[in-house]
Amino acid sequence: MTTERVEEKIRETLNAVALDRVRAPGDLVERVVRRRSRRRFSQAAGAAVTVAAISVGAVFGFGNGGAAGPDRPARPAASPATAPEGWEPWRSSSPGASERGCLVDGSALYCGGSEYDAVKVDANTGKRLWTVPVNREGDSIDHPFAVRDGVVYAYRNHTAQNLPDGDYAGGTDLMAVDAGTGDVLWKVEMPQDDRTAQAAMLIDGAVLANTPSVRTMSALDPRTGKEKWRHTWDKGTACQRAVLSGVPYLLCMRDVEQPDATEVLRLDPATGSATKVAALPGGQQLVGTTGNRMVLIAARGTGGKDLRLTTVSGSGERVSRPYRSVGAPAASEVIGDRLISVSWQGKASAYSLTTGKTLWTRPVGVTLPSQDTMQSLPSPVVSAGQGVVYFFSPTGDLSGLDLRTGEQVWRDHIDTGEARFGSGLPQLLLYEDVLVARNGSTIVSLLPRVGD
Repeated sequence: MTTERVEEKIRETLNAVALDRVRAPGDLVERVVRRRSRRRFSQAAGAAVTVAAISVGAVFGFGNGGAAGPDRPARPAASPATAPEGWEPWRSSSPGASERGCLVDGSALYCGGSEYDAVKVDANTGKRLWTVPVNREGDSIDHPFAVRDGVVYAYRNHTAQNLPDGDYAGGTDLMAVDAGTGDVLWKVEMPQDDRTAQAAMLIDGAVLANTPSVRTMSALDPRTGKEKWRHTWDKGTACQRAVLSGVPYLLCMRDVEQPDATEVLRLDPATGSATKVAALPGGQQLVGTTGNRMVLIAARGTGGKDLRLTTVSGSGERVSRPYRSVGAPAASEVIGDRLISVSWQGKASAYSLTTGKTLWTRPVGVTLPSQDTMQSLPSPVVSAGQGVVYFFSPTGDLSGLDLRTGEQVWRDHIDTGEARFGSGLPQLLLYEDVLVARNGSTIVSLLPRVGD
């Protein structure tokens, strides 16, 4: 069977999969077969982790790869939104510059598109400040993933050349870009084409990257890309990765469909030495992080509805509680002490990771895409100053719910047009109290009038 036919069969299979009528996340198909001639997804994550991510993700509704988010405590929705100094509402539509997604850092957006692997945009005006052109083609779903100390970290194709047989297998480089000038500072070749949140992340004093082999994480000097240390795990083992307060952790299990246990290892950020801090039953899937805790989930039975959430601290202390979703989830996100989820039935709910109780369930206030379209909702975002959780639909609907009660306190609609096939999922981002909504190559920046 040809490579093209194999990838087409993968697409057909994933598009057809439905667990209790809950389909896989909207961008999962292209995550698996993102580019022709790329290696199997299981080589990047391991069969055990891949199976857990697909099954739990489809049942639980995760759409962003379990990326860890910052701890954002909630306050009452009392104060009105305040615009940053120099900001004015703006709208931008630049094909090739942002359809792969964006990252907010300070007063800048860092985006990626089909023509540029990295683009810096002024978050106050929408003006483009510099660009890093793609090396051949930009059909991935990734975008710059981190900024620290004036350096932007992103991915690009390793080569623009065809193989002798005429095929193209570009490979992936991790690259560092000067945030002020857009100059590429260094590049390091990755062993596979995984560009998810698991491939590279910032730790204290280094960039932790899945290189030079698929079973190795290396700490790279953030200014030069030179290796400082590496940690390699055994063949037949799959490891997920997380960072708590600058310290890296691995969640490792046997690379089988039903692993019997998951070990949590702490890596010293200075030396890479490993210490086991916890062992949990079964195959655990990393959902996200909050403060100094990792949030894990595992199915308790074969049906996939009865789940168990476990929080594990950096020292290994853990708390497990049963969790049952309110309807089939379309999206979920760990934000502060809460798990915010939206069901395909249009209900949003907030679950306390501290008490194990669902705090409220309310109409989400946006139009959900059809479950049969393979689309997903963007991850919700929380304004800590306002105490409001915001939701965005691919149709352009926006809604804000009081984080304490779930009551709708704001709604709006914007026209972002239709994203072309292959674009990353729509996004909702926060620049202080300003919302930044992106769908395809169109970005709209607006200030929600809440609490006025």
